[in-house]
Amino acid sequence: DRQLAADGEEPAHLTMRLRPLDALQGDAYELRDLPEDTMLNQLQQAAILRAVYSPNGLKERMAEIWTDWFCVFGRKGHAAYRLGTEQNAVVRPHALGKFSDLLAASAHSPAMLAFLDNHFNSWATPNENYARELMELHTLGVDGGYTQRDVREVARCFGGWGLENRFLRHRGAFRFDADRHDNGEKLVLGEKIPAGGGEKDGDRVLSILSILANHPATARRVARRLGRRFLGDPEAKAVGKAERAFSESKGDIRATLAPILKSPELVEGPAIFSRPFDFLTSTIRKSGGATDGGAPIQATLRGMGQPLYEWPMPDGYPDSDEAWTGTMLARWNYVLDLTAGRIGGTSVPEGTDRMALLAPEAMWR
Repeated sequence: DRQLAADGEEPAHLTMRLRPLDALQGDAYELRDLPEDTMLNQLQQAAILRAVYSPNGLKERMAEIWTDWFCVFGRKGHAAYRLGTEQNAVVRPHALGKFSDLLAASAHSPAMLAFLDNHFNSWATPNENYARELMELHTLGVDGGYTQRDVREVARCFGGWGLENRFLRHRGAFRFDADRHDNGEKLVLGEKIPAGGGEKDGDRVLSILSILANHPATARRVARRLGRRFLGDPEAKAVGKAERAFSESKGDIRATLAPILKSPELVEGPAIFSRPFDFLTSTIRKSGGATDGGAPIQATLRGMGQPLYEWPMPDGYPDSDEAWTGTMLARWNYVLDLTAGRIGGTSVPEGTDRMALLAPEAMWR
């Protein structure tokens, strides 16, 4: 219950560690002169520090899940400069809130619009990437009942939604360009959108997003994802309860999580092979270690195959055990280096039992 309720400010000791990170403090235009690698390194550093030091573990786990759900590749379209804002304005404020609010925030996100090419979307050159992933990955799923016409019409509604790039303006922020918008009549999921709506077409679609967010297919997808991540089984009995809770609460994420976290299946269900990020950070945390989240520990995470914000596809890093079992050697080397003090900026107490950190129960949860 405490973890479900935890959504307050970060503790002071964590805030002090995060404060020097420019990627979290400025917007894309203010950060434009810094190297892209610096931005990505700082974003990864922040994620590691939060996972190790935050007392709100559930919120951090949900932020990780939603970062994958609304995946943005940090090396496309200068996204690295926008991902700090993405975390601060989209993912983290809504991690335990309403799914519809999270979805709407993502729809306005410059990082998302750039990653899925919506800044190229206009009446003259339609681009359906964002509209398609909105339905396939962010809400209904590939078998959720929408049609190609729905994708095309949603793309028309979002024409002209892009990024500010005019001289002496707030470059990189969201901007609606009326000259690029298709002002014709549209039909989305059976709802007619009259001609001449301009930017308000997008507002109409945002009302449709609420319908998408509360659709039974979306409830099923969210519940199954949470069942997989927390219970190791998307078909577990608690998943059905979570699906009903999602629908009855109109997408309240806390209400959806409650039956999963209070289920006996949380303890009795199948073991889950920890993804590299989870294994790396939990090893430091459980052993009472310390880290600055810097380049050496990030290099270790990269060696395990999960450099954060660098998954190039919009579906996020995979959840399946099979995707990560090939990382065993890298995990063993990590524990050996960690307990031998060979990872700069990261340490565990002297005498830490390396065999305990390599035991199956440490790899699986």
